[in-house]
Amino acid sequence: MTISRNPIVESKPQTTFMEGFGMSRAFVLSLVLLSGVAIAFAVFWCFHSAPPNTVIITSGPEGSIFQMNAEKYAKILKRDGITLRILPSEGSLENLKRLADPSWRVDVGFVQGGETPGVNVDKLVSLGSLYNEPLLVFYRGAKPVDLLSQFAGQRVAIGPAGSGTQALALTLLEANGVKPGGATKFLEIDADDAAKALLDGNIEAAFMMGDSASSKVLRDLLHKPQIHLFNFAQADAYTRHIRYLNKLELPRGSIDFGKDLPPQDVYLLGPTVELIGRTHLHPALSDILLEAAHEVHSGPGTFRRQGEFPSPLEHDIRLSNDAIRFYKSGKSFFYRYLPFSMASLVDRIVVVFVPLVVVLVPGVKFVIAAYRWRINMVIHRWYRALLIIEQDVLTDLTPTNRQEMMSRLDRIETMVNKTKVPASFAGQFYELRGHIGFVRSQMMKQEPPNS
Repeated sequence: MTISRNPIVESKPQTTFMEGFGMSRAFVLSLVLLSGVAIAFAVFWCFHSAPPNTVIITSGPEGSIFQMNAEKYAKILKRDGITLRILPSEGSLENLKRLADPSWRVDVGFVQGGETPGVNVDKLVSLGSLYNEPLLVFYRGAKPVDLLSQFAGQRVAIGPAGSGTQALALTLLEANGVKPGGATKFLEIDADDAAKALLDGNIEAAFMMGDSASSKVLRDLLHKPQIHLFNFAQADAYTRHIRYLNKLELPRGSIDFGKDLPPQDVYLLGPTVELIGRTHLHPALSDILLEAAHEVHSGPGTFRRQGEFPSPLEHDIRLSNDAIRFYKSGKSFFYRYLPFSMASLVDRIVVVFVPLVVVLVPGVKFVIAAYRWRINMVIHRWYRALLIIEQDVLTDLTPTNRQEMMSRLDRIETMVNKTKVPASFAGQFYELRGHIGFVRSQMMKQEPPNS
């Protein structure tokens, strides 16, 4: 029998561990190596999974509502040490295309409802609806315009390419039989140029939305007596035909009480603006963005009630699981009471190391138990063989088979002596060797029966 020995170079903790649990040095080293690899991987994952400290948002043109909202978000995120990089765009449609294109380095963006046809949104998620974005149609002329079809054959500014304004304008005009290629002249110009052209009489109508027009331009046009705001008298019919649109009301005097602007209630149409991100958006960033959205958009406004937004309204792009969790229960526990960076670290430690301990400790115990069970099975196997020989000695020992039984006993003893066991099993193996000697002495004492 060979007992696994601990050389002098072994550390005391290692020797104590091996002697306490009854394992060989090779087994202990393998167990320590595997545990070390698991812990190293957990540490790597803990740091690798940390939320980035920079988020890139694709917004809208300079001065647009999208741009102003992004700047508000940036100030809020800065309080938690997160930098929000704002990437200007032509508007909602370009934002969606950037998010859907992996070559663009963007994380989130503002997107109007109804922009998804023709764009692959499988790898995008919504963080919820932020607010209703009204479409404002301005026109000039002495006679009031009641139907969009009355713009047929005229010069109409529909917003720049890539903007949500243009996409919605073309949808509404096409529903009224006004299509590109006909007598109507569509101008793909931005809000500033459209406002100037409208005031100069170079165009008859202009479609504008907050994704591509500044609030200053919109207010200036509302104050011009020669420019009129189109009233969507058919708003209810539009919302039933185009489901992503909402009927919005601009009350009389809501722009300017003193000048009574507008002079009567005006019905408008508008989609809901959503905050869209990619599927791999970090949950912690999702929470902090939604918290910023709540701070910016939860108050009352012309087209929203107090606390109406942000809301978990799902349209063409599915709501993310993190957003659903946020709307139900708010931020996770640590982020409520700790600074963002510390909460992120504690959260990752809990997520990584608690399950690791829960799995690793029982796993190590199981492996140790399995190893000891294996050694015990080896001992029991030799005891089983020894019992068979002892029974044969007591019942069937003859001069003929004495030598054969002695050879069997010698083979067992030789195999036992060659077996390597940890020091903690030495007592059992010495007992086994003593029992082998006992059976041998029984064979030597017992005279074979007379034939």
